[in-house]
Amino acid sequence: MEKIVSLSKRRGFIFQSAEIYGGFRSTYDYGPLGILMLRNVRNAWWRAMVQTRRDVVGLEASILSTPKIWEASGHLANFTDPLVDCRNCKERWREDQIGGVCPKCGSTDLTEARAFNMMFKTFVGPVEDDASVAYLRPETAQGMFVNFKAVQQALRLKPPFGIAQIGKSFRNEITPGNFVFRTREFEQMEMEFFVPPLEAQGWFEYWYKERYAWYLGLGIPESMIRLRHHEAEELSHYSAGTVDVEFDFPWGWGELEGIANRTDFDLNAHATGSGEKLDYFDQATGERYTPYVIEPAAGATRAMMAFLIAAYDEDVVADEKRLLLRLHPRLAPYSVAILPLSKKPELSEVADRVFRIVAECYSTDYDDTQAIGRRYRRQDEIGTPLCVTVDFETLTDQAVTIRDRDTTEQVRVPISELMPSLSAKLGF
Repeated sequence: MEKIVSLSKRRGFIFQSAEIYGGFRSTYDYGPLGILMLRNVRNAWWRAMVQTRRDVVGLEASILSTPKIWEASGHLANFTDPLVDCRNCKERWREDQIGGVCPKCGSTDLTEARAFNMMFKTFVGPVEDDASVAYLRPETAQGMFVNFKAVQQALRLKPPFGIAQIGKSFRNEITPGNFVFRTREFEQMEMEFFVPPLEAQGWFEYWYKERYAWYLGLGIPESMIRLRHHEAEELSHYSAGTVDVEFDFPWGWGELEGIANRTDFDLNAHATGSGEKLDYFDQATGERYTPYVIEPAAGATRAMMAFLIAAYDEDVVADEKRLLLRLHPRLAPYSVAILPLSKKPELSEVADRVFRIVAECYSTDYDDTQAIGRRYRRQDEIGTPLCVTVDFETLTDQAVTIRDRDTTEQVRVPISELMPSLSAKLGF
């Protein structure tokens, strides 16, 4: 884990937020490479969940929301963790995570547990009173539930269909930690799939298998990922079944994504709370029902962290130790790097032209500093799948050399055939 944290800072993936002021606990800033990779994770999820499907549409709901939503959903009453204080060192902890012993000082002299609501509360408008209370959403799901009818009618959708959303959520965690695994501000990728009640179990099984396969397809090995079915006593009050996709982090297995059969709990709760009907009438059968909901809910930042850990590798090339990230081409911050062998104007001119050609289709880096071997190592370390070298022969043969990150093999291709060659090697 220390290697990942060090690499993240050194190469511009993730920085501690407000570090020049000593840092702000549990908040992180995504640097130039981090934001590229995080965007690629989002895009890969959106591609799988919305772009390539006919039965899922997108939504972007508000982060600020009325207390009425959270009262209906049960968050105001139930979204709590058991909080205890250590009387010796005064630190606060989640009771269910420490086994009765303070992790900081080892004392067992703890206060009685009390319920701590994790929602961030704020006020809307110039007056701070009960009438102006609002909340930062602790999850993106409720925005899709309260917009169910509007989306369904606007696009004339018939169950089974899904509403997908990517966005920030906020939870006032008692004990955040493990780098970006558990933070108070995080990004979710969630989809609510509305189905006829009798089809719910079949779709539940479909979606947890589909989501597991997504991580495998983007390069996480089977040895580092698993499906874990919740026991009956673990299930949330709304769930008829939940499966977690778990990743083997350096500290042990942790949740990447939860897939739940939420039954008709949410739509019924918001129908009761708002007074609006949130059911569906099937004109073909004459049946009216409240859809069940299957929810795959993933963390974008957690997924990025898992992909980084799974991709981290060290090997030896030409008797020299090499650090590299074997990232899937769709996830790597840069798909291609353009490396002119020299800064001489005649070479830079051709390299710039090649860059502009490639950058139209792929995220592309341009590096003309230091020896070519060091530049290759730098690109390996940030996970760039392919490097394109422009050398002095290019001026006469109008060809460039493509180098593969994983194998270090090189092949020379005409500039006129460069884009098809890159596409074939990258797979998109």
